Amino acid sequence: MSDFGILSCGVYLPRRRLDRSAIYAANRWFAPGLKGLARGHRAIANWDEDAVTMAVEAARACLDGCDRAAVEGLTLASVTHPFADRSNAGIVKEALNLSDGIAALDAGGSMRAATSALRDALEGSRTRLCIGSNLRKARPASEAELIQGDGAAAILIGRGTPIARLVASHSVTVDFVDHFRASGEIFDYQWESRWVREEGHLAILADTVQALLAEARVAAGDIDHVVLPIAPGGTIKAIARKLGLKDGAVVDTLSAEIGDTGVGHSLLLLASALERAAPGERILVAGFGQGADVLLFEATEAIADHRPARPIAACVQDGVVDDNYMRFLFHRGLIGLERGIRAELDQKQPGTTLYRKRTAVLGLVGSRCTVTGTVQFPPSGISVDPNGRNQGTQEDYPLADRTARIVSYTADALGHSPDPPTYYGTLDFDGGGRLVTEFAEVGPDDVEVGRAMRMVFRVKAEDEHRHFTKYFWKAVPLNEGGA
Repeated sequence: MSDFGILSCGVYLPRRRLDRSAIYAANRWFAPGLKGLARGHRAIANWDEDAVTMAVEAARACLDGCDRAAVEGLTLASVTHPFADRSNAGIVKEALNLSDGIAALDAGGSMRAATSALRDALEGSRTRLCIGSNLRKARPASEAELIQGDGAAAILIGRGTPIARLVASHSVTVDFVDHFRASGEIFDYQWESRWVREEGHLAILADTVQALLAEARVAAGDIDHVVLPIAPGGTIKAIARKLGLKDGAVVDTLSAEIGDTGVGHSLLLLASALERAAPGERILVAGFGQGADVLLFEATEAIADHRPARPIAACVQDGVVDDNYMRFLFHRGLIGLERGIRAELDQKQPGTTLYRKRTAVLGLVGSRCTVTGTVQFPPSGISVDPNGRNQGTQEDYPLADRTARIVSYTADALGHSPDPPTYYGTLDFDGGGRLVTEFAEVGPDDVEVGRAMRMVFRVKAEDEHRHFTKYFWKAVPLNEGGA
């Protein structure tokens, strides 16, 4: 049997879950027809999250326990990359502290960009990390605002002990425009839903699945887990009837509590299927967008020992219900609030400094003295140990995956913050090292001296004049913040 296939997977879902009834309550005067969608919740990213930061967190979960030095390539699939002309995958690579020798690629242009990236990786021979991540904006009072959700998922492909192997794949490409967004525009334009269902999902997608099954000589009723990243439940049932899928085969789309996470949704549901699959079971994964990708996997014996660092159920259960619709709109940049003169700061990022310090800033890599063992951040060529001011004895010491504990903290309600107050403080890392940084996903009951914290990659600030996003690491309570 081949030793090439899916080695691991990981997901990330933001903690906040906006109550759909809050969206409807604010907009029912204008759009009463939204009532039918005003049930459950949708995952919403915080103000300091975007497609890059969520991709980093999904990748960290995927690479937990894996040898990062073995990763030879990375693809970040999204239609909401923060940068149009800067490698977004390259930022993820730096945050993960991967080798400079890997190939990094941004993929986009379609909702099936992640399944296309996964297919391409499976047709190669290198160890590659495929990530799908999206943070879409939807016009207020639209159906998309209630249906969509934010999140990311990562799949590691390569040689080793795979938990699933590719059996067959089939793709078609047609310029079927179910929705689109022109360059420079904020919102998607959605086409009529019944036409999309009849001509897109029930024709193009279903026909592609049937073509794959015919090529693989597998009956639809023999598929154990089917990933259909489609929001309308009625459409999924119609596809299942047309294909002849067995009852219970379709993987829960998580639309009730999470929503449609876009490009990464197929990978997220694949991760969910892998958590439940038994050895020998078949998993069919579909991606739809200007055509379709369909991939058929078979779980290996190793699936029995598959223990994801962060199971889907745990990510869903850790959600915190939020009914503050106005805050959601503000964080999405859809309404403007008076921020005060304290917000009038020039956040220019010198490119020279970022390049020279990228390992420390983006990767949170400190240094450790090989003589005294003293750890310090930021890294320096001179040890901070007062009893051993050694020079030239430092080695790289990654801190991002080490537990830290609060030494002191404060809540600043005077300085500008998109989500006041700003919590920040001093952390001591297990094994050495001290850092002053901001906290995320916390309130007054979440911080105390001695509290265990973990580091997460977040947006530090936005240079609104030059439209440059600055990233750094913040601390969240351990086992929280989707971690």
